[in-house]
Amino acid sequence: MHRFCLLILGLLLIAAPVLAQSVSTDSQTLQALLTEVRQLRHDLQTTTIGAQRAQTLLYRLQGQEVIVARASQRLDDTRARLAETQSNRTNLTSDIKQDEDFVSHSENPPAERKQIEDWLPRLKAKLASLENEEQQRQIRETEAEDQLRAERVKLSELQDHLDRLEKILESSSQQSDTNPR
Repeated sequence: MHRFCLLILGLLLIAAPVLAQSVSTDSQTLQALLTEVRQLRHDLQTTTIGAQRAQTLLYRLQGQEVIVARASQRLDDTRARLAETQSNRTNLTSDIKQDEDFVSHSENPPAERKQIEDWLPRLKAKLASLENEEQQRQIRETEAEDQLRAERVKLSELQDHLDRLEKILESSSQQSDTNPR
């Protein structure tokens, strides 16, 4: 019986350190899990912020593309009106030249010549008006070109920013793939 008591006492003494180790191992495991959960939460927050920035940047990029399209359309319209004005001026210049040639020939009937002579100052005034309009349209064309250029620069900057963000997210993704927790 004495041996039996010693055996039980020996087993109890051996079991005590084993139980203490189990608690320590559980505590370490819980601490490791807690650290991993915190890291996952941090990674999720970082990813969410990156996604929000990317979304905002995409909206800005889309808006800038619309602005560039409008500026391009405005430039095209301005150029079309300028070309129309130049064509009208060229036609009117040709008409004036023909009328002046008609008046300068002496074999034309005086009544017709008088009518064209009376009409020529109006045509020349209209020509002056068209020349002024052409200058104004050329100024508008230059302004539209400058505006389009500026908007394209902004679009390019947004695209560059998006490319940088994409590279950052890609490298972050590659790092998380190569460094699993």
